[in-house]
Order: sequence, then structure tokens, then C-alpha cells
Amino acid sequence: MTLQLTMQSSELSSEELSTLQEMRVRCAKNILLSTSLAGSGHPGGSLSTLDNLLVTYGCMRHDASQPDLEERDRVIMSIGHVSPAVYAILAEYGYFTEADFLSGFRRTGSGFPGHVERIVPGVEWDTGNLGQGLSTAVGLAHGFKIQNRSNKVIVFMGDGEHQKGQIIEAIRYASKYKLDNLIVVIDRNHLQICGTTEEVMPQSIRSLYSTNNWDVKYLENGHDYNAYFQTFSEAYLKNDGVPTVIVSRTIMSKGISFMENIPKYHGSPLDRESLAKAMKELGVEDEFEKWDDLRKQPVATATIQQYRAPEVSVSGGEPILYEAGTMLDNRSAYGSALLGLAEANNHNNNMVIAGISCDLEGSVKMGGFHKHSPRAYMEAGIQEHHAATMAGGLASLGLVTFFSTFGAFAVSEVYNQNRLNDFNHASVKVVATHVGLDVGEDGPTHQCIDYLGLFRNYYRSSVFMPADPNQTDRIIRYIATVPGNVFVGMGRSKTPVITKEDGSVFFDSDYTFQAGKGDWLRTGTDATIVTYGAVVPAVMEAWEILKADGHSVGILNMGSLVPLDKDAVLQAVATGVVVTVEDHHVETGLGSMVATVVAEAGQGIAFKRLGVSQYGGSGKPADLYASQGLDAKSIAVATREMLE
Repeated sequence: MTLQLTMQSSELSSEELSTLQEMRVRCAKNILLSTSLAGSGHPGGSLSTLDNLLVTYGCMRHDASQPDLEERDRVIMSIGHVSPAVYAILAEYGYFTEADFLSGFRRTGSGFPGHVERIVPGVEWDTGNLGQGLSTAVGLAHGFKIQNRSNKVIVFMGDGEHQKGQIIEAIRYASKYKLDNLIVVIDRNHLQICGTTEEVMPQSIRSLYSTNNWDVKYLENGHDYNAYFQTFSEAYLKNDGVPTVIVSRTIMSKGISFMENIPKYHGSPLDRESLAKAMKELGVEDEFEKWDDLRKQPVATATIQQYRAPEVSVSGGEPILYEAGTMLDNRSAYGSALLGLAEANNHNNNMVIAGISCDLEGSVKMGGFHKHSPRAYMEAGIQEHHAATMAGGLASLGLVTFFSTFGAFAVSEVYNQNRLNDFNHASVKVVATHVGLDVGEDGPTHQCIDYLGLFRNYYRSSVFMPADPNQTDRIIRYIATVPGNVFVGMGRSKTPVITKEDGSVFFDSDYTFQAGKGDWLRTGTDATIVTYGAVVPAVMEAWEILKADGHSVGILNMGSLVPLDKDAVLQAVATGVVVTVEDHHVETGLGSMVATVVAEAGQGIAFKRLGVSQYGGSGKPADLYASQGLDAKSIAVATREMLE
């Protein structure tokens, strides 16, 4: 059924209260049935947050017949484990049937996974890792503000998850940007897996918000429909520049007497005997055998919702051509390309391109973008975990979102946040400066040498590494115009414009970047050096040395690493000698990728990998490269030895 509550009313009618109670009984039954049928799941939190969810869906804008309705409000379940409650409620509101839910819950290949996912109609975001949902919700709420839209964002959170530090990052950010279209609802049942929240890790949740200037509402009885309705309505209807948190005091496993306030039911379903007892308490028929039989049938997939990327029209703007002889850091070329994208797409109050930085605006060259599009530029402070997750929320609204910081902070530090964006097809453009040994004097803690290895673990992300300012310009414009999660990395130092043998610009005005396509900077018959990024100039110098020695060596630049140009790799194999050179951990980067391609093709060649074989030190990039055999002379020597 569908319940529509009028928030302008002072209180719920007796009929509405009766309807809510009837819905609660059905939902509680399905929560208990689904988890017992699956033999796993989280009934306790599902029952404690159920009443607040029921009223929320009765108030908010949504339409089961149009799950992608542009005007819909967004609900983010930071407590993704309460999926039984979410699915039960969505069934009540007509997104699918209870039969769909009960027959498929937690079955391989079904549309009803153990933690909420977007394949379920009505679910907005894949969640499960606690502490992430608020940042996603903040991204959505800020995105709606940037787009001048009136949609509201409601995020349901647990009390135990507030022990995670990322949450305070999101709390501060929401206050700074006055996100009054954001409502946080906290299921304050005071229990988590190992006991009470006070025993496990005491904290004052309300003060986390109040000290950061949120509007804090406390409900002593979170199961009081009228009290929650009145509080939620007030938060929903206000427009005062202050985000709201509703701390709702609830009871774990509410409604089943022998389950209430017992921590184990956080993640333990009822056994058969206990389930029968619970059904009797609810006053409903025990249908376990019926559904158990139905679950023996092939799993149904009809409800699975396919991901659809937002439709965004983006102009790549006018490419910039850097002339031969120019020395420029790629990050400056990135900043100029980003400004060009803003000039081509962000007009008046219509923002298409968005940018996020973490107290490094100048270093990552976002200053021009900030000046042109202050409405779409977000300064997140030194809060990379929040920023990376927030970027996913922003991007999901069709904002082409560039998240930029140093490599160590954009990749290694936020690995799981990027992973969740990958799950969610978030289409975030992570552009990291200061990667590899090229960071130089800042030392090994800041020398990100695992960017490719880590991003290769994701299934929905691309990795591009420009060789010079011209290729940087084309890659940045390319990623703005195509959907998908992308990592683009670059060093810190100035680098020469790559030229052809005749001295003309290689990545010239006729060049178009293509994902999965390598660039033959030089051709040769004796050997091929496969490389990318900051070490390309050293490889070019090595080529000159080898040429002077009479060796014909090709240089294959892999500006696109994921996807990799396997055909080009096999073309390189035809020379019989292949050397890979990279400013990356030698075991997990391009060398391993090329080796895999060669092995799977059944080719036997002379092959050598050059890369970072130990943590770098603090010194000039040229010295650090030389210490690990990545300077021009060392590359030439290694290649020559293979030819002799």
C-alpha cells in the first residue's frame, strides 16, 4: 500500500496511526521471516529503526512507479545492514512485492542482497561499510544546492557507527556549507555487536552535532509515531541554513518481547522455534514453510534495477597546445584544462563541472577553476575520507566531479572510499598530483607508488597517466565528457613537451586521446621500452643513447593503463626484447600487466621490469630515480644488456 502523510498537519490522524501500525506488523513479520529463511541477517536494528522509516517514507517525495523521478527525495542508509527493514518498507510502498523480497533475500543472483544495493528499486546507494553514508548524503545535499534543486536528503545512521572518524568530517562540512536540506536520523538503541555503546566506546552523540552548529532534536521515545512525525516535518519544511539531526531513542528488536535490548540480535536471525513464538506475538500466521519451499525454486531476477548514468551534456572546450621546447608541470596543464572546462560548461547558475580539494588548492592547480566557478568549488579541508565519499554523491547527480589532492591522500589513504564509489558507478574523476618518486624531497610518506596496483583492484575504474602537458590537457577534457570512475595521476616536476623525431609536437592539435590505446613515441626493431608518466622524459633520453650506439628501439607510451592496449603490447613483443619502466612499485604496476599479456599470449621473449623496488628517500627526483635505476643512463644500460 502507499501512505501519504501531510506534513502541514499538527499531528497524525487516528486512521493514519492505525495504518502505520498495520504496516509495522507486516514489515516486522517480513523482517523476521526474511532473516530466518536466509539463516543470516540483521533483525534487531531493522526492528528498532522500522517506525522512523515508515513515517519518513510517508512524508517524503517519492513514487514507486517512477523510481528515478527527478524530484524525489533521497534516502541513504548508512546502516546498510538493516536491509530487511528497507526492503519490507519498499514492498509496502509498492516498489516490488513481499514475495519478491522473501523469495530472494540473500540468495546468490537475486535482487535482494544482504546489505542495501542500488539493484533494489527504491535504494539510492550501495552501503554496508559503516561511517560512509553521511558523507554520501552530504554530497547529494550539496549537489542539490549547487543545482538549485529543492530535493531533500535523509540519511539513517546507527549510534555505534558514530565511533568512526569520517562522520565528524562530514558533520563539520555540512555545517560549513549550511546544508539545511539534509536530515540525519540516528537509531539510538544504545547497542552494538559486543554490548552497549557505552561499554564498547562511550561518546556523546548529540554533542558531536551541537558543537558543530547543527539543529539537534532528541526523541525520548523514537517509536512514538506522532513525535517523530512532528519532528521530521519541522526539519523537512524549514529553510534556515542549518542541517538537522534527529536522535531517536529506540529499542533494539522493538516489538518482540524476548528479543528486545539483546545485542546478539543485531546480527542473528531467530531459529525455527523462536520464529514461531515471534509470529504468535505479532498475531500473524507463521509462513516459514511456505516461503522456505518457494525459495527452493530458481532465483528470480525480474526486479533487478540496472544502473543508468545521469544524462549530462558536457563540452570538452578548446584544447590547449603547448609548443615544443615548453617545460611545464602536468598539474599546471590540468589546472588550465579544468578552467577551460568550467568556461565551456559552467554558465550563470548552471553548474556542470564541480571541483573538490583538501586544503591544497594551489598545489593541485584548482585556483583558476575556483575563481571562475566558486559555486561549484568545494574546499573540504584536511578531510580526505569525507571528500572522496562526498564526491560520489555529487557525481551521482550528474555533476562532473573532479576530486584532487596529492597521490598518497587520493589513493592509499582513501582506498575503501574509492572502492565504494566504484561499486556505485559514481563517475568520480580522481586527479592526483604528486605521485611517485617525483614528489622528491617530501620523502617516502608522500611518494605514492601504489596508485596503479590499487586502482587495478576495482572493476569499474579507469587509470590514465599523461606523459606531458599536451596529453594531460587531452586526457582531462576526455574524462569530463565520458561517464565512469577515473584516476588520473601526475608528478610534481616540470616536464618537457614530447616531440616526434623531426622535433614537432607529438600530442599535437590532431591528437585525440583514446582509452585503451597506446602511443608509439618511437618505433624500433631491436627492442621496445613500454612506459608512462613522469619517467617518459628519461626513457626518451635513453632512446637517444641507444640510438647513438646503433640500436633501433621503440618507445610505447601507455597513457591509458586501465584499459591497457594489449594489441600494442603484443606488437612490442615482436621485437623480441621488452623493457617496462615506471615510477611505481615494480611488482604491482605496468610491468606485471605486460608480463601477464605476454604470458597469456604464450610468447617467449627477453623481458625486464624497471620500477620502484624499495621506498624512496628524501631528495631531488633525479637523484631518487638514479638510485633505483630509473634515470636515462640506467635505462639505456639495462636495455643494452638485453640486446647483447
